Amino acid sequence: MKPQVAEAIERHRAAGREFEAGGVGSFVREQGEGDPVVLMHGIPVSSYLYRKVLPLLAERGLRGVAFDLPGLGLAEKPAGFDYSWSGLGRWTGEAIDGLGIESCHLVLHDIGGPIGLEWGAPQSRANQDTDGSRHADRRRALPAGCGAWIWAAAARDRPALGGDHPPAGRPLALLSAGDRRPLRDTPRTRVDAHIALLHRDGGGRSFRQIVQGFELTEEKERFYVDGLREAGWPCSIVWGERDPALGADRRRAIEEALGVEATVVPAKHFLQEDQAEAVAEATAKLASRS
Repeated sequence: MKPQVAEAIERHRAAGREFEAGGVGSFVREQGEGDPVVLMHGIPVSSYLYRKVLPLLAERGLRGVAFDLPGLGLAEKPAGFDYSWSGLGRWTGEAIDGLGIESCHLVLHDIGGPIGLEWGAPQSRANQDTDGSRHADRRRALPAGCGAWIWAAAARDRPALGGDHPPAGRPLALLSAGDRRPLRDTPRTRVDAHIALLHRDGGGRSFRQIVQGFELTEEKERFYVDGLREAGWPCSIVWGERDPALGADRRRAIEEALGVEATVVPAKHFLQEDQAEAVAEATAKLASRS
């Protein structure tokens, strides 16, 4: 590992802490005071993606919370874990409880969309107290603040990151320009840091398990769409105009499901890298409405 990459990862580690949820060790970065905002990452990245967003949320009076999903980043990568969206959604609920978060806003990106909805949707089994009663007020707002979801409605015909490709190369090429030019168009250290975190403790094996666990069914599509409509949360979408994974047709599908028009910004798939300010501003505006 290059010294500058190791240094970047150590800065990231030093800015957070380890915690455990559902028997799996993980890592969380928290910054700021006020209402909690849970920042859900997707693949093949981790909480490192939100390092620029967290201080901007803190400046706006919010408490940003970004944790690593099992199998990614600095989290443990247990071989027998349920890496499906359902399994990761159950673990997300345990993580939120373990971090002492009673209610929160959600920012969802990539497969963090379906995973977050596995916990947050009103009809979800994870959205229950131990006596079976609902506690939907724990989700005060749903900022789809990072826009680029891969969920059943968007990915059933063409999973954007699926297939047998190497575990990091092509997906992380999405950090580069939207026309898929080589990674030379992206600062190399941040790409290498994402790759190093992905390959930590397992060489990308858990990433492949996550991709294989995509629940691309009509039943899941109905679950997510109906959940969004039933919840009636105030929502916002920020979308990268040059996203090579999810195009305008996917954006329109999500706009229709949420009933709001997206703010399109000059960015790619991982717009937290290029448009952290836009993500934080949309989240803060939405939080002020709830």
